[in-house]
Amino acid sequence: MGYRTPVVLITGSLGCGKTTLLQRILHSGIKRFAVLMNEFGEVAVDSRVIRGMNVDIIELTGGCVCCSLTGEFEAAVREVIARAKPEVIVVEATGVAEADALVYEVEDNLPEVRLDSVIFIVDAYASTRHPYVSQTMRAQLSAADIVLINKIDLVTNEEIREVESRIREFNRNVLSFKTVGCDIDPYVLFGLDFEKRSLPLTHHGEPAFESFSFTTDAPLDSTGFYRIVASLPECVYRAKGFVRFRDSTYLFNYVVGRSDLEKFDADTTQLVFIGRRLENVRGEILARLKECELQDAL
Repeated sequence: MGYRTPVVLITGSLGCGKTTLLQRILHSGIKRFAVLMNEFGEVAVDSRVIRGMNVDIIELTGGCVCCSLTGEFEAAVREVIARAKPEVIVVEATGVAEADALVYEVEDNLPEVRLDSVIFIVDAYASTRHPYVSQTMRAQLSAADIVLINKIDLVTNEEIREVESRIREFNRNVLSFKTVGCDIDPYVLFGLDFEKRSLPLTHHGEPAFESFSFTTDAPLDSTGFYRIVASLPECVYRAKGFVRFRDSTYLFNYVVGRSDLEKFDADTTQLVFIGRRLENVRGEILARLKECELQDAL
Protein backbone atom coordinates (compact mmCIF):
# COMPACT_ATOMS: atom_id res chain seq x y z
CA MET A 1 0.00 0.00 0.00
CA GLY A 2 1.30 3.46 -0.89
CA TYR A 3 1.21 6.65 1.13
CA ARG A 4 -2.20 7.38 2.67
CA THR A 5 -3.31 11.00 3.01
CA PRO A 6 -4.08 11.93 6.65
CA VAL A 7 -7.71 12.93 7.35
CA VAL A 8 -8.81 15.10 10.28
CA LEU A 9 -12.52 15.22 11.14
CA ILE A 10 -14.01 18.33 12.78
CA THR A 11 -17.44 18.01 14.41
CA GLY A 12 -19.65 20.18 16.56
CA SER A 13 -23.02 21.91 16.71
CA LEU A 14 -24.07 24.89 14.61
CA GLY A 15 -22.26 28.06 15.67
CA CYS A 16 -19.71 26.36 17.93
CA GLY A 17 -16.71 27.67 15.96
CA LYS A 18 -15.97 25.10 13.25
CA THR A 19 -15.58 27.71 10.50
CA THR A 20 -13.29 29.78 12.74
CA LEU A 21 -11.08 26.75 13.33
CA LEU A 22 -11.05 25.95 9.61
CA GLN A 23 -9.88 29.48 8.85
CA ARG A 24 -7.07 29.18 11.40
CA ILE A 25 -5.96 25.90 9.85
CA LEU A 26 -6.02 27.24 6.30
CA HIS A 27 -4.17 30.42 7.22
CA SER A 28 -1.48 28.64 9.23
CA GLY A 29 0.50 27.60 6.16
CA ILE A 30 2.08 24.65 7.99
CA LYS A 31 0.83 22.10 5.44
CA ARG A 32 -0.91 21.95 2.09
CA PHE A 33 -4.44 21.42 3.37
CA ALA A 34 -7.67 20.55 1.66
CA VAL A 35 -10.79 21.37 3.67
CA LEU A 36 -13.88 19.39 2.67
CA MET A 37 -17.20 20.85 3.79
CA ASN A 38 -20.86 20.93 2.79
CA GLU A 39 -20.81 24.57 1.82
CA PHE A 40 -18.33 27.40 1.97
CA GLY A 41 -20.47 29.48 4.35
CA GLU A 42 -18.43 32.12 6.11
CA VAL A 43 -15.10 31.18 4.53
CA ALA A 44 -14.52 34.24 2.35
CA VAL A 45 -12.24 33.52 -0.57
CA ASP A 46 -11.48 35.20 -3.86
CA SER A 47 -10.16 32.50 -6.15
CA ARG A 48 -10.91 30.10 -8.99
CA VAL A 49 -13.45 27.29 -8.63
CA ILE A 50 -12.67 23.89 -10.15
CA ARG A 51 -15.93 21.97 -10.66
CA GLY A 52 -15.72 18.19 -10.60
CA MET A 53 -18.16 15.32 -10.49
CA ASN A 54 -18.38 15.10 -6.71
CA VAL A 55 -16.72 18.24 -5.37
CA ASP A 56 -16.17 21.91 -6.15
CA ILE A 57 -12.61 22.97 -5.34
CA ILE A 58 -11.68 26.55 -4.55
CA GLU A 59 -7.98 27.23 -4.83
CA LEU A 60 -6.56 29.34 -2.01
CA THR A 61 -3.23 31.05 -1.55
CA GLY A 62 -0.42 29.04 -0.03
CA GLY A 63 -1.33 25.86 -1.85
CA CYS A 64 -4.48 25.16 0.21
CA VAL A 65 -7.90 24.36 -1.18
CA CYS A 66 -11.44 24.55 0.16
CA CYS A 67 -13.78 21.89 -1.22
CA SER A 68 -17.58 21.87 -1.30
CA LEU A 69 -19.17 18.43 -1.19
CA THR A 70 -21.56 17.90 -4.12
CA GLY A 71 -21.57 14.10 -4.41
CA GLU A 72 -20.81 11.03 -2.34
CA PHE A 73 -18.26 11.49 0.42
CA GLU A 74 -15.92 8.71 -0.67
CA ALA A 75 -15.91 9.84 -4.29
CA ALA A 76 -15.31 13.44 -3.21
CA VAL A 77 -12.31 12.47 -1.08
CA ARG A 78 -10.75 10.55 -3.96
CA GLU A 79 -11.36 13.45 -6.33
CA VAL A 80 -9.76 15.94 -3.93
CA ILE A 81 -6.67 13.74 -3.66
CA ALA A 82 -6.40 13.38 -7.45
CA ARG A 83 -7.02 17.04 -8.28
CA ALA A 84 -5.50 18.96 -5.34
CA LYS A 85 -2.90 16.49 -3.96
CA PRO A 86 -3.15 17.81 -0.39
CA GLU A 87 -0.83 16.77 2.41
CA VAL A 88 -3.75 16.72 4.89
CA ILE A 89 -7.52 16.62 4.33
CA VAL A 90 -9.70 18.33 6.96
CA VAL A 91 -13.38 17.31 6.88
CA GLU A 92 -16.14 19.30 8.58
CA ALA A 93 -18.38 16.43 9.62
CA THR A 94 -21.53 18.33 10.57
CA GLY A 95 -24.01 18.22 7.70
CA VAL A 96 -22.07 15.49 5.88
CA ALA A 97 -22.66 12.48 8.15
CA GLU A 98 -22.51 11.46 11.78
CA ALA A 99 -19.00 11.41 13.17
CA ASP A 100 -19.01 7.69 13.90
CA ALA A 101 -20.22 6.98 10.35
CA LEU A 102 -17.44 9.12 8.91
CA VAL A 103 -14.85 7.37 11.05
CA TYR A 104 -16.10 4.06 9.66
CA GLU A 105 -15.93 5.34 6.07
CA VAL A 106 -12.40 6.66 6.49
CA GLU A 107 -11.06 3.57 8.23
CA ASP A 108 -12.90 0.85 6.28
CA ASN A 109 -13.88 2.23 2.87
CA LEU A 110 -11.08 4.62 1.91
CA PRO A 111 -7.72 2.82 1.69
CA GLU A 112 -6.22 5.97 0.14
CA VAL A 113 -6.43 7.84 3.46
CA ARG A 114 -5.85 7.26 7.17
CA LEU A 115 -7.64 8.79 10.13
CA ASP A 116 -5.33 11.25 11.85
CA SER A 117 -7.65 12.62 14.55
CA VAL A 118 -11.25 13.55 15.35
CA ILE A 119 -11.81 17.04 16.81
CA PHE A 120 -15.07 17.97 18.55
CA ILE A 121 -15.86 21.63 19.33
CA VAL A 122 -18.09 22.42 22.31
CA ASP A 123 -19.83 25.80 22.62
CA ALA A 124 -19.26 26.43 26.33
CA TYR A 125 -21.82 29.24 26.49
CA ALA A 126 -24.59 27.27 24.74
CA SER A 127 -23.75 24.14 26.75
CA THR A 128 -24.29 25.90 30.08
CA ARG A 129 -27.57 27.47 28.91
CA HIS A 130 -28.84 24.29 27.27
CA PRO A 131 -27.08 21.38 29.03
CA TYR A 132 -29.11 18.65 27.29
CA VAL A 133 -26.77 16.44 25.24
CA SER A 134 -28.42 15.08 22.09
CA GLN A 135 -27.79 11.62 20.70
CA THR A 136 -25.93 13.19 17.78
CA MET A 137 -23.63 15.12 20.10
CA ARG A 138 -23.02 12.01 22.19
CA ALA A 139 -21.95 10.10 19.08
CA GLN A 140 -19.66 12.96 18.00
CA LEU A 141 -18.12 13.27 21.45
CA SER A 142 -17.64 9.53 21.84
CA ALA A 143 -15.73 9.40 18.54
CA ALA A 144 -13.50 12.39 19.41
CA ASP A 145 -9.80 12.34 20.21
CA ILE A 146 -9.58 16.08 20.93
CA VAL A 147 -12.19 18.48 22.31
CA LEU A 148 -12.04 22.27 22.08
CA ILE A 149 -14.15 23.88 24.80
CA ASN A 150 -14.76 27.12 22.93
CA LYS A 151 -16.12 30.54 24.02
CA ILE A 152 -14.83 30.21 27.58
CA ASP A 153 -14.73 34.02 27.78
CA LEU A 154 -18.54 33.97 27.96
CA VAL A 155 -18.82 31.67 31.00
CA THR A 156 -17.48 31.39 34.53
CA ASN A 157 -14.74 29.05 35.72
CA GLU A 158 -17.35 26.99 37.57
CA GLU A 159 -19.40 26.62 34.40
CA ILE A 160 -16.27 25.51 32.49
CA ARG A 161 -15.71 22.79 35.09
CA GLU A 162 -19.33 21.67 34.65
CA VAL A 163 -18.84 21.41 30.88
CA GLU A 164 -15.61 19.43 31.40
CA SER A 165 -17.43 17.06 33.77
CA ARG A 166 -20.17 16.38 31.22
CA ILE A 167 -17.59 15.73 28.53
CA ARG A 168 -15.89 13.11 30.70
CA GLU A 169 -19.20 11.32 31.15
CA PHE A 170 -19.20 10.38 27.47
CA ASN A 171 -15.46 10.20 26.71
CA ARG A 172 -13.08 9.70 29.62
CA ASN A 173 -9.93 9.60 27.51
CA VAL A 174 -10.46 12.64 25.30
CA LEU A 175 -7.86 15.44 25.32
CA SER A 176 -9.47 18.84 25.97
CA PHE A 177 -8.37 22.43 25.36
CA LYS A 178 -10.10 25.60 26.56
CA THR A 179 -10.28 28.20 23.76
CA VAL A 180 -11.58 31.62 22.80
CA GLY A 181 -12.33 31.86 19.09
CA CYS A 182 -10.83 28.36 18.65
CA ASP A 183 -7.43 29.96 19.27
CA ILE A 184 -5.55 26.67 19.36
CA ASP A 185 -2.20 26.55 17.61
CA PRO A 186 -2.50 24.19 14.59
CA TYR A 187 0.93 22.83 15.50
CA VAL A 188 -0.65 21.32 18.60
CA LEU A 189 -3.51 19.72 16.67
CA PHE A 190 -1.32 18.20 13.98
CA GLY A 191 1.88 17.57 15.96
CA LEU A 192 4.06 19.13 13.25
CA ASP A 193 7.69 20.16 13.80
CA PHE A 194 6.91 20.88 17.43
CA GLU A 195 10.52 20.90 18.56
CA LYS A 196 11.39 23.66 16.05
CA ARG A 197 9.19 26.14 17.93
CA SER A 198 11.21 28.51 20.09
CA LEU A 199 8.75 28.82 22.99
CA PRO A 200 6.62 26.33 24.92
CA LEU A 201 2.90 26.67 24.18
CA THR A 202 0.68 27.68 27.09
CA HIS A 203 -3.06 28.05 26.76
CA HIS A 204 -5.51 29.91 29.03
CA GLY A 205 -3.67 29.00 32.22
CA GLU A 206 -3.19 25.35 31.29
CA PRO A 207 0.25 23.69 31.66
CA ALA A 208 2.73 24.31 28.86
CA PHE A 209 3.08 21.80 26.07
CA GLU A 210 6.38 19.95 26.01
CA SER A 211 8.08 17.53 23.67
CA PHE A 212 11.03 15.19 23.44
CA SER A 213 12.44 13.12 20.61
CA PHE A 214 14.12 9.79 19.99
CA THR A 215 16.43 9.04 17.06
CA THR A 216 18.45 5.93 16.25
CA ASP A 217 20.06 4.27 13.25
CA ALA A 218 19.43 0.82 14.73
CA PRO A 219 16.20 -1.01 13.82
CA LEU A 220 13.79 -1.57 16.67
CA ASP A 221 12.21 -4.75 17.95
CA SER A 222 8.60 -4.47 16.78
CA THR A 223 7.09 -6.37 19.73
CA GLY A 224 8.85 -4.15 22.23
CA PHE A 225 7.82 -1.02 20.36
CA TYR A 226 4.15 -2.05 20.29
CA ARG A 227 4.29 -2.61 24.06
CA ILE A 228 5.70 0.89 24.61
CA VAL A 229 2.99 2.47 22.46
CA ALA A 230 0.23 0.52 24.23
CA SER A 231 1.46 1.72 27.63
CA LEU A 232 2.12 5.41 26.88
CA PRO A 233 0.84 7.48 29.83
CA GLU A 234 -2.04 9.94 29.52
CA CYS A 235 0.30 12.93 29.66
CA VAL A 236 1.62 11.92 26.21
CA TYR A 237 -1.21 12.80 23.86
CA ARG A 238 0.58 12.91 20.52
CA ALA A 239 3.51 11.09 18.90
CA LYS A 240 4.60 11.10 15.28
CA GLY A 241 7.55 10.16 13.13
CA PHE A 242 9.25 7.23 11.44
CA VAL A 243 10.05 3.85 12.96
CA ARG A 244 12.41 1.27 11.45
CA PHE A 245 11.99 -2.41 12.23
CA ARG A 246 14.15 -5.29 11.03
CA ASP A 247 12.02 -5.96 7.95
CA SER A 248 10.64 -2.53 7.00
CA THR A 249 10.15 1.12 7.98
CA TYR A 250 6.88 2.84 8.81
CA LEU A 251 5.23 6.20 9.24
CA PHE A 252 3.96 6.29 12.84
CA ASN A 253 1.05 8.32 14.17
CA TYR A 254 -0.35 8.31 17.71
CA VAL A 255 -3.12 10.46 19.18
CA VAL A 256 -4.70 9.97 22.60
CA GLY A 257 -4.33 6.20 22.75
CA ARG A 258 -5.00 5.41 19.08
CA SER A 259 -2.01 4.53 16.90
CA ASP A 260 -1.38 3.79 13.24
CA LEU A 261 1.54 2.45 11.21
CA GLU A 262 1.92 2.49 7.43
CA LYS A 263 4.87 1.45 5.34
CA PHE A 264 7.11 4.37 4.44
CA ASP A 265 10.69 4.71 3.22
CA ALA A 266 12.97 6.10 5.94
CA ASP A 267 16.60 5.48 6.83
CA THR A 268 16.34 5.93 10.61
CA THR A 269 13.87 5.93 13.46
CA GLN A 270 12.86 9.51 14.29
CA LEU A 271 10.04 10.02 16.79
CA VAL A 272 8.66 13.05 18.63
CA PHE A 273 6.39 12.85 21.69
CA ILE A 274 4.15 15.77 22.67
CA GLY A 275 2.20 16.37 25.86
CA ARG A 276 2.14 18.06 29.24
CA ARG A 277 4.34 17.51 32.31
CA LEU A 278 6.57 15.06 30.48
CA GLU A 279 9.55 15.40 32.80
CA ASN A 280 8.34 12.45 34.90
CA VAL A 281 7.99 10.03 31.96
CA ARG A 282 10.59 11.19 29.44
CA GLY A 283 13.49 9.18 30.88
CA GLU A 284 11.54 5.93 31.15
CA ILE A 285 10.15 6.12 27.60
CA LEU A 286 13.56 6.90 26.11
CA ALA A 287 15.17 4.08 28.09
CA ARG A 288 12.56 1.58 26.91
CA LEU A 289 13.02 2.67 23.30
CA LYS A 290 16.77 2.27 23.70
CA GLU A 291 16.21 -1.29 24.94
CA CYS A 292 14.30 -2.02 21.72
CA GLU A 293 17.34 -1.34 19.53
CA LEU A 294 18.57 -4.40 17.62
CA GLN A 295 22.33 -3.85 17.63
CA ASP A 296 23.02 -7.07 15.73
CA ALA A 297 21.15 -5.64 12.71
CA LEU A 298 23.43 -2.61 12.31
